Amino acid sequence: MNVERVTERVRAEFDEMPGLILTMPQASKFFGLDHEMTQSVIERLVGAAYLRKTSDGSLVRSTR
Repeated sequence: MNVERVTERVRAEFDEMPGLILTMPQASKFFGLDHEMTQSVIERLVGAAYLRKTSDGSLVRSTR
Protein backbone atom coordinates (compact mmCIF):
# COMPACT_ATOMS: atom_id res chain seq x y z
CA MET A 1 0.00 0.00 0.00
CA ASN A 2 1.23 3.46 -0.91
CA VAL A 3 1.27 5.67 2.22
CA GLU A 4 0.73 8.87 0.24
CA ARG A 5 -2.33 7.51 -1.56
CA VAL A 6 -3.80 6.15 1.66
CA THR A 7 -3.13 9.48 3.38
CA GLU A 8 -5.07 11.31 0.67
CA ARG A 9 -7.95 8.83 1.01
CA VAL A 10 -8.08 9.37 4.79
CA ARG A 11 -7.93 13.14 4.28
CA ALA A 12 -10.83 12.92 1.83
CA GLU A 13 -12.92 11.01 4.36
CA PHE A 14 -12.31 13.66 7.02
CA ASP A 15 -13.17 16.35 4.43
CA GLU A 16 -16.48 14.63 3.67
CA MET A 17 -17.31 14.22 7.37
CA PRO A 18 -15.90 17.30 9.14
CA GLY A 19 -17.34 16.24 12.53
CA LEU A 20 -15.69 12.81 12.40
CA ILE A 21 -13.95 11.85 15.64
CA LEU A 22 -12.08 8.54 15.85
CA THR A 23 -9.73 6.79 18.22
CA MET A 24 -6.72 5.05 16.66
CA PRO A 25 -8.38 1.59 16.86
CA GLN A 26 -11.58 3.01 15.34
CA ALA A 27 -9.56 4.68 12.56
CA SER A 28 -7.85 1.38 11.73
CA LYS A 29 -11.20 -0.36 11.47
CA PHE A 30 -12.99 2.51 9.69
CA PHE A 31 -10.29 2.83 7.01
CA GLY A 32 -9.53 -0.90 6.82
CA LEU A 33 -5.86 -0.45 7.69
CA ASP A 34 -3.45 -2.30 9.94
CA HIS A 35 -2.09 -0.53 13.01
CA GLU A 36 1.25 0.39 11.43
CA MET A 37 -0.30 1.95 8.33
CA THR A 38 -2.85 3.82 10.44
CA GLN A 39 -0.06 5.15 12.64
CA SER A 40 1.94 6.34 9.61
CA VAL A 41 -1.03 8.06 8.00
CA ILE A 42 -2.15 9.74 11.22
CA GLU A 43 1.38 10.94 11.97
CA ARG A 44 1.54 12.52 8.51
CA LEU A 45 -1.81 14.25 8.91
CA VAL A 46 -1.08 15.46 12.45
CA GLY A 47 2.37 16.66 11.32
CA ALA A 48 0.74 18.61 8.50
CA ALA A 49 -1.69 20.13 11.06
CA TYR A 50 -4.62 18.64 9.16
CA LEU A 51 -5.64 16.45 12.11
CA ARG A 52 -5.11 16.96 15.81
CA LYS A 53 -5.37 14.72 18.82
CA THR A 54 -7.84 15.67 21.52
CA SER A 55 -7.06 15.47 25.22
CA ASP A 56 -8.40 11.91 25.30
CA GLY A 57 -6.32 10.89 22.25
CA SER A 58 -9.14 10.95 19.69
CA LEU A 59 -8.45 12.26 16.20
CA VAL A 60 -10.34 15.22 14.75
CA ARG A 61 -9.86 17.54 11.82
CA SER A 62 -8.05 20.73 12.81
CA THR A 63 -9.92 23.97 12.46
CA ARG A 64 -8.72 26.16 9.66
